[in-house]
Amino acid sequence: MDRVRTIFSDKYPYPHEHSRHAIITVVVGCLFFISFDNMHTLIQKLDNNIKWWSMYACLFGFFYFFSSPFIGKTIKPNYSNFSRWYIAWIFVAALYHLPSFQSMGLDLRMNLSLFLTIYISSVLFLIVFHILFLGLWYIGLVARVAGKKPEILTILQNCTVLSIACCVFYSHCGNRAILRERPFQRSYSGWFSSSFWSKEERNTWISKFLQMNELKDQVCKSWFAPVGSASDYPFLSKWVIYGELACNGSCDGPSDKISPIYSLWATLIGLYMANYVVERSSGWALTHPLPAEEYEKLKNEQLKPDFLDMVPWYSGTSADLFKTAFDLLVSVTVFVGRFDMRMMQAAMIRTEDGVHRGDLLYDHFSEKEELWFDFMADTGDGGNSSYAVARLLAQPSIRVNEGDSISVLPRGDLLLIGGDLAYPNPSAFTYERRFFCPFEYALQPPPWYKPEHIAVDKPELPSGTSDLKQYKGPQSFVIPGNHDWFDGLHTFMRYICHKSWLGGWFLPQKKSYFALQLPRGWWVFGLDQSLHADIDVYQFKFFSELIKEKVGENDSVIIMTHEPSWLLDWYWNDVSGKNVSHLIRDYLKGRCKLRMAGDLHHYMRHSYVPSDKPAYIHHLLVNGCGGAFLHPTHVFSNFNKLYGTSYETKAAYPSFEDSSRIALGNILKFRKMNWQFDFIGGIIYFILVFSVFPQCRLDHVLQGDSFSGDLKSFFDTVWRAFIYIIEHSYVSLSGMLLLLMTAFSFIPSKLSLKKRAIIGILHVSAHMFAALILMLLLESSIEMCIRHRLLANSGYHTLYQWYRSVESEHFPDPNGLRARLEEWTFGLYPACIKYLMSAFDVPEVMAVTRSNICKKGMLSLSRGGAMIYYASVFLYFWVLSTPVVSLVFGSYLYICINWLHIHFDEAFSSLRIANYKSFTRFHITKDGNLEVFTLAVDKVPRDWILDPKWDAEQKQPQQPSHLRKYPSKWSAATVQQDPVATVKIVDHFVIPFTTANSGSEASN
Repeated sequence: MDRVRTIFSDKYPYPHEHSRHAIITVVVGCLFFISFDNMHTLIQKLDNNIKWWSMYACLFGFFYFFSSPFIGKTIKPNYSNFSRWYIAWIFVAALYHLPSFQSMGLDLRMNLSLFLTIYISSVLFLIVFHILFLGLWYIGLVARVAGKKPEILTILQNCTVLSIACCVFYSHCGNRAILRERPFQRSYSGWFSSSFWSKEERNTWISKFLQMNELKDQVCKSWFAPVGSASDYPFLSKWVIYGELACNGSCDGPSDKISPIYSLWATLIGLYMANYVVERSSGWALTHPLPAEEYEKLKNEQLKPDFLDMVPWYSGTSADLFKTAFDLLVSVTVFVGRFDMRMMQAAMIRTEDGVHRGDLLYDHFSEKEELWFDFMADTGDGGNSSYAVARLLAQPSIRVNEGDSISVLPRGDLLLIGGDLAYPNPSAFTYERRFFCPFEYALQPPPWYKPEHIAVDKPELPSGTSDLKQYKGPQSFVIPGNHDWFDGLHTFMRYICHKSWLGGWFLPQKKSYFALQLPRGWWVFGLDQSLHADIDVYQFKFFSELIKEKVGENDSVIIMTHEPSWLLDWYWNDVSGKNVSHLIRDYLKGRCKLRMAGDLHHYMRHSYVPSDKPAYIHHLLVNGCGGAFLHPTHVFSNFNKLYGTSYETKAAYPSFEDSSRIALGNILKFRKMNWQFDFIGGIIYFILVFSVFPQCRLDHVLQGDSFSGDLKSFFDTVWRAFIYIIEHSYVSLSGMLLLLMTAFSFIPSKLSLKKRAIIGILHVSAHMFAALILMLLLESSIEMCIRHRLLANSGYHTLYQWYRSVESEHFPDPNGLRARLEEWTFGLYPACIKYLMSAFDVPEVMAVTRSNICKKGMLSLSRGGAMIYYASVFLYFWVLSTPVVSLVFGSYLYICINWLHIHFDEAFSSLRIANYKSFTRFHITKDGNLEVFTLAVDKVPRDWILDPKWDAEQKQPQQPSHLRKYPSKWSAATVQQDPVATVKIVDHFVIPFTTANSGSEASN
């Protein structure tokens, strides 16, 4: 039973699988027939078609670069699949007008016209079928999942496959009602025949290769022979199309044989309907017979985590990014400085024992002899990278090589998270899918945990535990980042301050900021800086009073903030966080041994250089490698001073050299990583050249005497088009000025106005001239085809007129089925096909309209005609422009990040790099020293499988997951790539215990 049964679920929307297999089958069939019929002719004709083959090469090149981001992706109804069909449409529409295929004896007009006719007929037929089927479900004649509506893109996809199959059959078997014996005969001439066919080697593999044509004829004659005559099916005699007569001599009377094309179409439609009815009524699928091995493989495929991909920051179609921009605007204008959630938290704090506030101060770790704890930040972007870090955090211990020895680092009892929990904006979806999901896979929550539960009286300790000091499992404390503040901290408060579990980590935290008293005189201050990189007055009051009354003179404090203001202030030449600076300098007075932050998605550590100046902070540590995209390090390589004290770079991950090398990916990979940018880039380029379409005077470009002369004429025309835009255009000039203002404002304000203006002008000029060059290439191609009478010969409906002229000859209709359909549909039947063929033949529409404009002027067109012309131009110009705009913009980002050291955020968010992930593990020893280990993984796995060790481990019903030896559910598909196996130490240093007589420290 398992061999033929397919489980019907939303994960496998009908009929995804058999559509993919059908497409593969059709493509293989096309290659099979075309190669044997035309390969020898192609070689013979190649030397006579150099000019046109050059155009083919350009056409293939542009279409390949447009399609390259989608190669290898699953075929299913989405933007990627839409792009495939879009490319196939306009590529074939351009291809069939070029003469080289015609010179090989292959006329695509019949294939295209037949395809469009079968396609529109199939779509209409299946739509009617689905409406009737839903009606039967509505009145109760069919049951189960019949009421689930099919996706319209799935119907269109299946109709396309069906139509292609019929056209391939017609191209190589025809529509013959009577097949005659036809020996295989070919004549060969030219260099090809003199080189091969004149030799006595006709029985070699080459001749056997060509004899496959005889096999093809046998296949057409036997397997795909007509199914019978109309007299065999009297009921269908008036509802079928007949086959074409093909006799050895004269034929007596019309054919009464049913068309094999019609038979094939009816068979495929019948299979579609039968499969749909059976699957939707019973859950079975006729087209999914799976062997036991494949069924097991499919089962294992379902046992994989459904991680989200990295956020596409340059997507022009992402609603999340528009929501993020809107939320940021609202937060900055409404919440910051007007309604601050931190003020409400301060008003609701319960005071106990003076400054000992039970909602903010936690001292349950202070009596331990030693303590291991972890720090990470900026998670919740890509699922793979976030889970890789969470998996390492969840391990009971990690074994790492350190020089010649192996260190065993136990799991931290405490996990500190430095903000930016989910990207691009805080919402229930992003928090659950991008943040909670990876952590719950890494360390499962307790069995009694309910996701919908709201903790109203924290801490909600497990049964049998009366105090936080008695709880032995891992705990977590979190501060919010700037992305968590985009909705006014609403989602953060709901999911962090009013929930008790982050996976297997217990959440005692009640507010967005806190103080932790750790063993041996160590403290952690978790600050909430909101969106303006500083703490509010109420936070300052709490921490300043805590320092006065609780923090000893020899205690050591770790300040945890989201933003590393020391680096950002240096980069932007700004001063921020004045309240934080005041707290550190005037209250802690050198007791801040470490300040750590995230926000920048890399690892860097700076340590102070001993001097006669006071060291308010001894170490500065940034580690934002918790799961978000990578940030560069080389941009910040020159930072060396804070509060008048000198600092030196002790560690950087990735290294400055690797960081600079990674930036090169903007040139090579920008569009592959950001193909959603097409929507914006293509429209921008089209607006820039909108006013210079069409170019009617191209004689000097197409009739040059030499290549250098042609090139000079080409660029002279580009320059004249630019001058025309400056002097006469409204739309293109407005677009260019708007783009210039946008480019100017896009440049970081740290540069002077003069430098920003120069960079902006150069950037826009590169885009402008690239758009003009593409415009002239398109116009030159259209003009060349018109001059060779390949386009604009007989009006808008050339393809339809040709099809009707040959339809009666090849598809007899003695009973007048077409006439009846035309009468019953009030003329819609031929009209739909007519206008569909015109819409398909975009080059013809573009060329005919262009010729009319060049003869009579733009004013001769109606508004509708002008819209049709510009729409047809845009369809092709969009394909030409999108790879180029991405190349230009990616090159701009590379130059800026490596040469000018600007756009560090924009240049690396475009790459969406999931690799180079890390976290920092701390150890407060029995001597009071603080050991600091930064653990990193260079390459994050993309494929995960159910961890066999986790699956095999015996689990007690109420056993907490942190007590398991293998707590994480998923492991890397390749053992050698698992984070547990590849983790390494990239930085290790020690902050010594402070005594009354020592005011200095040593580092390893």
